[in-house]
Amino acid sequence: MADTPIDALVVGAGPAGLTAAMYLARFKRRVRVIHDGLSRALWVPKTRNVPGFPEGITGEALIARMDDHARRYGADIRSGHIVSCTRKDGYVRAELADGGTIDARGLILATGVATHLAKLDEGDHDAAVRDGVLRYCPICDGFEHRDERIAVLGSDIHGAAEAMFLRQFSRHVTLIPKWQVALTAAQRRELADRDILVVEGQVERLIATADEMLVHMGGEPDPRPFDILYPAFGSTPRSDLAKALGAVTDTKDCLPFHAFSDGLLPGVYAAGDVVEGLDQISVAMGQGAMAATRLHNWLRETDGHVMADRR
Repeated sequence: MADTPIDALVVGAGPAGLTAAMYLARFKRRVRVIHDGLSRALWVPKTRNVPGFPEGITGEALIARMDDHARRYGADIRSGHIVSCTRKDGYVRAELADGGTIDARGLILATGVATHLAKLDEGDHDAAVRDGVLRYCPICDGFEHRDERIAVLGSDIHGAAEAMFLRQFSRHVTLIPKWQVALTAAQRRELADRDILVVEGQVERLIATADEMLVHMGGEPDPRPFDILYPAFGSTPRSDLAKALGAVTDTKDCLPFHAFSDGLLPGVYAAGDVVEGLDQISVAMGQGAMAATRLHNWLRETDGHVMADRR
């Protein structure tokens, strides 16, 4: 790394980070992307709601295309793990796990979230996702499971809300508790009024085959078969770097919605799933573009490269 700080450091190489890198490179900024290869987009088996891909595209193929796109304009994209970020002499200093450091004038955090995964007793998790019997995003692929036998695994209002959302796509939606049903009588009535079955009892085994998910409930001799299972376990935002810099998060550790437009701190922005809002590839791309443009303009202001009456 040269002694002179780069213009922008982007942390994360998912849809938000790679879009930001492409924009910054096209703004002729010295931009480096550091990523740990954990973008959720990489294990999307096929997405059909990214504009321009009506036949669908795998997450891995989409990320590969976006990576190539950003590199063609000069973005420096490297794998690595950033363990801390601090502000030093007007710059952000990133410390890497291998002992290296990166100084940057501006920072975009596109660190995403960690999904809470279902644990299968039989069958491979990743294979179940590829086979379409295990999914995590009803907004992404509820359309593809119209009129199928859908199970939602979740005990509280989060699971109930997901079941209600999926009811728009199928008449065969079942809410299954992880441990025990934690719903009020009014919430149960709402679900019953929409013909959503709420199963009492405890899940003992989850078995994935190539064609269906088998849910073994305690006290039941035979498993319940479903075409697809949606675990409603939520996710954990990867916002530690932002918090270490002093950024404020909400009660769920998400960064505020304005992080991609107004920024978190001077010269520090965030985009993608780590930001509160709708976790979608197209949203992440838009936020990445906005964050990059706002950072570019902030750097222009800092350098006096704007009209005086616009400063």
